[in-house]
Amino acid sequence: MALIRLQKYLAEKGLGSRRACERMILEGKVAVDGSVAEVGQQIEPERQKITVNGMPLEQDEAEKVYIVLNKPAHVITTVKDTHGRRTVMDCLQGLDERVFPVGRLDQDVSGVLLFTNDGDLAYQLAHPKFLVHKTYHAWVKGHISEEALQWLREGVSLEDGFTAPAKASLLKNKKGVSLVELTIHEGRKREVKRMFKAVGYPVEKLHRTTFADIKATGLRPGEWRRLSDLEIKALRQCVAACSEKQ
Repeated sequence: MALIRLQKYLAEKGLGSRRACERMILEGKVAVDGSVAEVGQQIEPERQKITVNGMPLEQDEAEKVYIVLNKPAHVITTVKDTHGRRTVMDCLQGLDERVFPVGRLDQDVSGVLLFTNDGDLAYQLAHPKFLVHKTYHAWVKGHISEEALQWLREGVSLEDGFTAPAKASLLKNKKGVSLVELTIHEGRKREVKRMFKAVGYPVEKLHRTTFADIKATGLRPGEWRRLSDLEIKALRQCVAACSEKQ
């Protein structure tokens, strides 16, 4: 009988990303055959009883769901918020399946946000080592110089080290604000904002236009749709291609 790590199994069952599932285990919410589980524990799902918050998991694997949301600004990227603020889950009206967000967008950032219950794919899409690209439109204060754009392309120095080279191009200058398109493949916290600040042009507004080539075209802020079979295939191919580059 094949063994599987507990957090990987929970992610495959649609309970969250691997990291989220690890947190559940660390918080003592998961038990295996009546005993509190440990992170990294190997299990045999067909033979052992797995419970989360005292409720047994069904053995049948949940149907995989893949969704894109055009995230509005001023919405929190989290499954639950203890302060009663609006979360991205509140935008998924009409969805019966349980999903979780892939990565996160800051509260004031809008745009493409993916959701799934496919733990393995979510892990690959969100982890920096897989080099999945994301494209943003950034409205920055001032008329950005070509020199600053070149710094972004070559990598800029942040407090946690140099960023990887990015693609950067000026789309327009208007009334003291520059609209810049930036494509990165790292996943550092607040990375795009910190990059622009480092080159002297603070971000006033930020919108993610694509995540691994998935777009939210035609969706108004707060609207969502299921991904097509072709889009799901493209996501898997993107992850596979990024893995081969390592």
